[in-house]
Order: sequence, then structure tokens, then C-alpha cells
Amino acid sequence: MARPPALRDALRVEPGSRVHLERLDAGATHGRDKASAVAATVREMERLRSLQDRLWAEAKRSVLVVLQGIDAAGKDGTIAKVMEAFNPQGCPVSSFKVPTPEELGHDFLWRIHKRTPRAGEIGIFNRSHYEDVFVVRVHDLVPRKVWSARYGQINAFEETLTRSGTTIVKFFLSIDRDEQRQRFQERYDDPKKRWKFSLGDLEERKRWDDYQAAFDEALSKTSTATAPWYVIPANRNWFRNLAVATILADTMAELKPAYPPEPDLPADLVIE
Repeated sequence: MARPPALRDALRVEPGSRVHLERLDAGATHGRDKASAVAATVREMERLRSLQDRLWAEAKRSVLVVLQGIDAAGKDGTIAKVMEAFNPQGCPVSSFKVPTPEELGHDFLWRIHKRTPRAGEIGIFNRSHYEDVFVVRVHDLVPRKVWSARYGQINAFEETLTRSGTTIVKFFLSIDRDEQRQRFQERYDDPKKRWKFSLGDLEERKRWDDYQAAFDEALSKTSTATAPWYVIPANRNWFRNLAVATILADTMAELKPAYPPEPDLPADLVIE
């Protein structure tokens, strides 16, 4: 039996390529099955735990993980299931909601830049600067000439971060329209999840096609060699977790983080 393709290669948006989310299968598993995927995810999380420990000890470079997707795509679930591999001390999570008046008084990247991870940290963005070419575009909050110029500004910003020692890994969690409907219904039906449901979600759902167009263009124009996008089929949570954990671990492993040299200490030290 042929070995399944490497997820990092299969799911990466190649720079210069054109993304059409509606042509992609959000339920695809790329040759994986649930039973083996769950076990593999555990192994990948152990690898992530080890890599973070060395990255933190080394304290020279950082990693920024960007999570995007339409409402109910599974951003929170990904953080809860995959990022639990990390020690919270070195893994700040930032969520970007409606800008405050102070934030609106600055350029759109101002609030983003100050939340980027420090050396040794793995920063998680639950939504990000990409809301300024997603929501802003769909709701016509600024003129087209403004949001369309932001693709280049984002690429320049991310290039600056990478040149400063930050490795950027961007995941777009892709679900189909029927999967979103089912997840919204589950939120509404479950008393423990109903707090996450809002009638405003249904208004946003009516803009599905507009959001898909915004996603397509942004993914196409901002997947670069230094900060690539990975489109994760996210209808199945088990595959989503496997894909994110594997791609992130493979990316971090390439950094070869290492513990600093041992200090010069006596060979026979006994602590009393």
C-alpha cells in the first residue's frame, strides 16, 4: 500500500497559486483513518512538547501560529486539543475581536505587532491581522483601495517578523457550509454550548459566499515562501488535530532548537 502524502506538502498553499476553497473537500483525510490518526496525534504532541522545551531554553527564536477560519471552523477546539502540548508559560494566546477606539486610532497592524511572541515563545493568534481583509472587506468597512493594499502590507509585515527570528505558520481551517450548519445547531441544542451561539452568527452565515471570496483572495495573495498558508480540511476534528500537530512539529523541528551549553560547574557538587 502506498504511503499517504506528507501533510505539510499536501496542504500547503504554494506561493503564486490560486486558491478555490469551494473546490476542496473539507472532509478529506488524505489517506488517514481515525484510529491511527488519534494515536499519531499523541506522538506529534509529545514531539511538540519536546521542541517547545528546547525553544524556550534556547531563547533565541520564536514561533507564531495563526489560526483562521469561518465561524465554527474549530479554532478554539484546535487550541484546546493541540496546543495543550505546550507549557502555557511560553505559549501566549491572543484573540482579536472588534477593534477598540484606541486600536482604530492606529494602523491596522498596530494591535497585532505588540502581541507577537518574544524569543523563546510560541505565540498563538486566534484570528489575526487577516480579519482586516476578511470582515472588513465583507462588511465594506473601508474602501476597496484600502483593504486591497493590505495584502502587500501584510506580506511585508510578516517578512519583517521572519527576518527578526520569528517562524510563522498559518492554518486556515476549512469546513463546508453544511458542517457549519450542523455545528451551529449543536451549539444551540446543547445547554453547555449555547453561550457560544448568537443570532448574529446566522446573519454572518448569509454572507457565506462573500467570505469564501475574501478567503480565496487572501490565501492566494499572502501565502509566501517564508510564511505559507496551510488549508486544513476541518470537517473531521481528528484529522484537523493530526494535520495541525504534524505540520507544526515538522516546521519547528527544522529550526533544530537546542538546549544551551551546560554551565561550568564542579564535577562533584553535592547539594545539602
